[in-house]
Amino acid sequence: MKTLTAQMSSDGGPWRLYVVVFGESEWPTVHFESGPVPTGAQRREALASLGYEVVPGAGWVWIEDSKKSFDDSTPVILIAAVDVREREGAAA
Repeated sequence: MKTLTAQMSSDGGPWRLYVVVFGESEWPTVHFESGPVPTGAQRREALASLGYEVVPGAGWVWIEDSKKSFDDSTPVILIAAVDVREREGAAA
C-alpha cells in the first residue's frame, strides 16, 4: 500500500491538516479553529474523514520555521508530519 505524508501547520492562527498528494492541484485538507494544538485523537479523526490513517508505528515529527525564511525574529510556524496510507475501503 502506498505511503503518503500528512502535514499539519499553523502560524498562530487556525491549524490546517492536509495530505500531500503529488500531481494533484488540491490536497485533501481539514481546518481546525484557532486554539491549542489539535489532539492526537482529533488528528486521527480528521485523517479518517479524508480517508486516511497513520501508518502503524509512525509518529508525528514536529519542526518549527520562521514566517520569513532565515529571520528568526519573525513569528514561528509549527509544522508536523506523519506517514499515512489510505484507509481500507476508503475512496480518498
